[in-house]
Amino acid sequence: MKLAFPLFLLISLFGNIEAALSQNCTAVFKGEVVDFHDGKPLVNALVQLGDTGKVTATDIDGKFTLSGICPGSYEVEISHESCTTRIMTIAITGTTTKRITLEHHLEELKEVVVEGSRDHPVTNSATEQILHSDVIEKFSSASLGDALKEISGVSSLNTGSSIVKPVIQGLHSSRVVTMNNGVRLQDQEWGMEHAPNLDLNAAGSLTVVKGAAALQYGGDAIGGVIIAEPKNIPVKDTLYGKTLLSGATNGRGGALVSSLTKSYESGWYWSAQGTLKRFGDFEAPDYSLTNTGYSQQAFTASFGLNKFTYGFDAYYSFYRNEIGILRASHIGSQEDLLNAINSRAPYIIEPFSYDINAPKQEVTHHLAKLRFFKRFEKLGKWSVQYDFQQNNRREYDVRRGALKGVPAMDMELTTHTLSSDFLFDAQSGRKINTGVMFRYQTNFPDPETGVRRLIPDYDRYDFGAYASLRQYLTDDLILDAGARYDFTRTDAKKFYKKDRWEDQGYDEDFQDIIIEDYDDQWLTNPVFDFHSVSATAGLKYQTVSDEFLFNYALANRAPNPAEMFSDGLHHSAAAIELGDLRMDQETSHKLSLAYSRESRKLRFTLAPYVNFINDYILLEPSGSELTIRGAFPVWQYRQVNARFLGVDFDFNYRIADHWDFTHKFSYVHAKDTSRDRPLVDIPSANTSNRITFTKPEWKNLQITLRSDYYFRQNEYPNNNFDVRVVENGEYVNREMDISTPPDAYHLLGLDASARFPFVKNSEITVGLSADNLFNTNYRDYLNRLRFYADDLGRNFRLQIKINY
Repeated sequence: MKLAFPLFLLISLFGNIEAALSQNCTAVFKGEVVDFHDGKPLVNALVQLGDTGKVTATDIDGKFTLSGICPGSYEVEISHESCTTRIMTIAITGTTTKRITLEHHLEELKEVVVEGSRDHPVTNSATEQILHSDVIEKFSSASLGDALKEISGVSSLNTGSSIVKPVIQGLHSSRVVTMNNGVRLQDQEWGMEHAPNLDLNAAGSLTVVKGAAALQYGGDAIGGVIIAEPKNIPVKDTLYGKTLLSGATNGRGGALVSSLTKSYESGWYWSAQGTLKRFGDFEAPDYSLTNTGYSQQAFTASFGLNKFTYGFDAYYSFYRNEIGILRASHIGSQEDLLNAINSRAPYIIEPFSYDINAPKQEVTHHLAKLRFFKRFEKLGKWSVQYDFQQNNRREYDVRRGALKGVPAMDMELTTHTLSSDFLFDAQSGRKINTGVMFRYQTNFPDPETGVRRLIPDYDRYDFGAYASLRQYLTDDLILDAGARYDFTRTDAKKFYKKDRWEDQGYDEDFQDIIIEDYDDQWLTNPVFDFHSVSATAGLKYQTVSDEFLFNYALANRAPNPAEMFSDGLHHSAAAIELGDLRMDQETSHKLSLAYSRESRKLRFTLAPYVNFINDYILLEPSGSELTIRGAFPVWQYRQVNARFLGVDFDFNYRIADHWDFTHKFSYVHAKDTSRDRPLVDIPSANTSNRITFTKPEWKNLQITLRSDYYFRQNEYPNNNFDVRVVENGEYVNREMDISTPPDAYHLLGLDASARFPFVKNSEITVGLSADNLFNTNYRDYLNRLRFYADDLGRNFRLQIKINY
C-alpha cells in the first residue's frame, strides 16, 4: 500500500500532463501564399512546419491549412517552383493565419542573385550586345575601348595605343554615354583624345546599346550607351575571389588584377578589387615608339545590404593613369607636321624606356555612390541614388625653364547627381519605368598653368525626367516605348581676346554678355539654356528560332563646353581649336532593324540602320594661324546636317564537334548632306573571322585563330590646306595632306587557354595570346598619331588566372 499510492499519483499526474498536452496540440496554422508583385495566388507552393513532419501544398486559391499543432514557435519553410525559398519564424497558438509572399516574378525580372553577370537586355527593341566576364578578362591588361571592339559596329578613335575612345556606328565622344555601376561618367569626355576613365577589370559585364533607345541613361546618347556593371553578389555565406596576372612582350609590361568578395545569407556583403598596370615604350614593327608607356592604378570597394524588399549599396571607385604621348607627335609648327607626314618614321626614336615624360596626360577620377531601394507589394521597386565625381586632367607639354614640369592644361570637373526611379512591375505583362534626375557640375581650369585656358570656368545645371513602357501585346510581340525631357543651363565666365571676338562676329551677336573690359580682352558671362525632348518606340517579335526588332529613336544633344567655348592652342592636339557660341543642339532621328535566327548549328544577326542628324557638330581644319610658338593649324567646330547609313552582321556556325566559326562585319557610310561630301573620322568597313577549337575533356582547352581585315576608307573629305615653309632659303607653299587615309591592312592573332585544378576549391587558368603574328606594318585611319608613326607590331601575352 505504501508504494501503491505514490504510483497512483505518478500515473495520475502523467496521465493528466499527457492529456493536457494532447489537448493543447490542437493549434491550426493556415493562410495563403501569393506573388509579391501582383498578389496572385501561387498554386502548389509547399508549406513545411519545421521538423514536425507536417507539410502541405497550397490549393488553386493559394490557400493552405496545417492542423494538430502544439503551440510554439516554428521555422516554416515555403517553397515554389521558380521562386526563392523563404524561411520564416512564426509563433503559432490557437488558429494562426498568415499571408505569405514569394518572389514569383524574380525570374522574369532577371534579378536572380547568382554569381554571373547581366544577360538580359536593357531595351526590348534596340540592337544591343553584351560582353561577359570571360571575354573581359582577356583584355585585363588593355583598355575598355580595346575590349568593346569585340562587338560588331564598335570601333575606336585612338591617340596612340593607350588612349582608346569607343566609337559606336560612327559616333563618339559626347554622343556616347558611359555608365559605371549605375553612374553616368562625367570625365571631360568631349575631347577626342580623352578616353573613358573606367577600369575595365571592375566590370562583370559590358553592354552596348546602339542608339538612343535607353532613355533612362539620358536623352543625348545619339551614338549609344556603354553600361559597365559589376558581378552580382550571391545572397549566401561565401567568400570568393580571383587574381589575374598578365604580361606582354610589346611594352615589356603587364597587369595585376585581384578581387575578393564576402557575402552573408542575411544579405550583407562587401567587395574590393584593385588593378595595377605598367608598360614601357611600345614598338612598331621597325622601331620603338618613344614615350608611349603608361601606368594605371585603380581600386573599387563596395558594401551593402541586399534584401529582396529593401537594401542599399555604397560604392567608391578610384582611377588614375599616366599616359605618355608619342614624343614625335609633339610638333612645334606646321612645318614639323608637314615633315612628319612625308616621313615614314618618327623623327625621334630612342631606346626602350619605362620613363613617361612630356608630352603626357595625367588623369585622376574619383567616383562615389550611395543607393537605396525599396520594393512595394503589388506595386514595384523604388530607388534613390546620390553620386559624386571629381575628374582632374593634366596635360603636359614639352616646356623648358621655370615652366618645365608645369602642366599646360589643368582642369578639375566636379559633379553631383541626385536621381530617383520607380519601376512598376506588378503586372507580369507590363513594366513602366519612370525617373527624375538633378545634376550640378562645375569646371575649374587652373590659371597657374601660364597658358590661356582652352575651356573656361562654368557651372552647369541639368534636370531630366523620363517614362518608358514595355508591354506584351501577344505572347510573341512586345511594344517598347518611352519619352524624356531634359533641361540644361550652362553659366560660364570666359575671357575673349578682342580681335578674336570680332573675327568670330560676336561683337554683333553677343555684345550684351560682356561684363568687364580688360585692355585687349573682354570678360564675358555667356549663359545658355537648352530644352530637349527625346522619344523612342519599337517592337520585338520573337519565336522559338527567330527574333525581329524595329526601333525609332528621337534624340537631342545640347552642345558640350568644348564645342561652344574652345578658344586657344590645344597642346596635345598641336592645333588651335575654336568653338562657337552659336551652337545649337543636335537632333537625331534613327531607324534600326535587326533580324536574328538561331538553330542548333547556326546563329546570325543582321542589323541595318539609318541615322539622320540635324545640326551635327564636327571639328575640321579651317586654315592656319601664326602664334609666338609657331604656326599651327586651326580646327573649328561647325554644324552641318548628316546622314549615317550602316549595317552590322554577326554570324556563328558550328562546323563540327569542337569546331566553331565566327564572323563579324560592319560598314557605315556617313555623309555631310549640307555640303554633299563625306564626313571626317568615320571608321572604314571591317571584317573579323574566328575559328575556335574547344575540348572540355582536355582541361577545357580552347584555341582560337583570329583574322581581322580593315578596308581602306575611300570616303573622306578633302581638308588639305596650304602651308608656307622655308625650302632652300625661300618661302614656298606646300599642301598639307591631312586627309588621305592609310592603306587597308590585315592582322592575324591566336588565343589559347586551358584550366587546371589548383589547391582545394580553386582552379588556375593559363592563357597565351599572340597579336599581329606577321609583324605587319600598318596605320589606322582613326588613330590620331597615324601621321607620325606605324601602329603596334607583334605582341605575345601570357595570362594566369586563379579563382579561389
